[in-house]
Amino acid sequence: MADILSRLKSLSKPIRVGIVGAGHTGKALLYQCDITPGIECVAIADIKIDKATAACSAFDLEHRIVKDLNDLHDTIARGKIGVSGDGELLARCESVDVLIESSSAVAGGGHFAATAMENGIHVVMMNAESDLIFGPYLMSLAEKNGVVYTTCDGDQPGVIKRLVDDVTLWGFELVMAGNIKGFLNRYVNPTSIIPEADKRFLDYKMCTAYTDGTKLCVEMALVANALGLETDTPGMHGPRTKELLEVFDYFDFDRIYEGRRAVVDYVLGSKPYGGVFVVARSDNPFQQAMMNYFPSKMGTGPYFVFDRPYHLCHVEAMQCVAEAFLDHEALLQPTAGFRTNVYAYAKRDLRKGEVLDGIGGYTCYGMIENCSENEAHGGLPVCLADEVTLKRDVAKDQKIFMEDVVYDAQRLDYRLYTLAREESHAVSS
Repeated sequence: MADILSRLKSLSKPIRVGIVGAGHTGKALLYQCDITPGIECVAIADIKIDKATAACSAFDLEHRIVKDLNDLHDTIARGKIGVSGDGELLARCESVDVLIESSSAVAGGGHFAATAMENGIHVVMMNAESDLIFGPYLMSLAEKNGVVYTTCDGDQPGVIKRLVDDVTLWGFELVMAGNIKGFLNRYVNPTSIIPEADKRFLDYKMCTAYTDGTKLCVEMALVANALGLETDTPGMHGPRTKELLEVFDYFDFDRIYEGRRAVVDYVLGSKPYGGVFVVARSDNPFQQAMMNYFPSKMGTGPYFVFDRPYHLCHVEAMQCVAEAFLDHEALLQPTAGFRTNVYAYAKRDLRKGEVLDGIGGYTCYGMIENCSENEAHGGLPVCLADEVTLKRDVAKDQKIFMEDVVYDAQRLDYRLYTLAREESHAVSS
């Protein structure tokens, strides 16, 4: 970290960042770019352009609304932030070095990321849904165009990856990568969530996805697809615990280890709130004795739990921006292909002819599952469950299958998903 900071400070010109999405996270990323040496935001886009201008004004940053690509280039050259209602302008702009995709648009996020890489721009994804459902295709596109595609640091998947890297370096063998979640209600919707969302200044659909477990499953699927992990059961176990050490009471780590398949999972309500954890194994008697010498409560061995008590999305994001640009290095990618995906389940009794409203809506929530268990009878990925029509009734808590919906295979998100599956099969073979 210190080395990256010194290198950023010594740059003759800063890394030029474009941000797509000016919501809660995008605004925070804009602030972090402004205070980080060697990095500057040169453009920001949001379909609601007033949000982008308001974000710039909040930090007294000079900005100008641009109408086309030439206008954007000229605005950046004059030292002002270009503001647009179209992320594609940023993705095509040669004055942008790194694009951070932080919108909540699934299809749009994939399109902007792909366009940016086709134009020689590195891409940092803080759009977990696009990252999951299109990741294998976007990763291959980055390789073909000589740029970096990476999941962003600061959110749970990136933070888990850094913890796994540490534990692996120390000689431990990964058994479980975990998330610490505070609250879960599968049946919350954008109306019932309003009081909580307003407290946190969050979009109602976004807050719904956080609360109903869909976002959790998407994040852990990203980890699984990057590290070659699986889920032990659909949706993961997620035991309620008061302290993290209670994972040893709830999970049979011998069974998991002997199956030679490390897994993703989570705990609910445990301290430290909002953090992540890793369970790893050492068979060495000396190492086990030494681990019990330290005052930290991490287990008696051979399994030990390591945790990081926080994740700071925008605060930590700049490190992977710098690593992508300076070192051509990705923090997290779906290098194992689609080991897992997140499939749609009915949030209530659904009727034939109803139109699903996707992630964070009224009709469905998402559950992580192993893709190998969905090959014969494929589930509907929740990231594709927006604006598709049911062909049959589906009872509450029942899985929705691809054959249950009418969808347009030529729609952008379905086309990108097809490409991602093709790339995933290539990785697997």
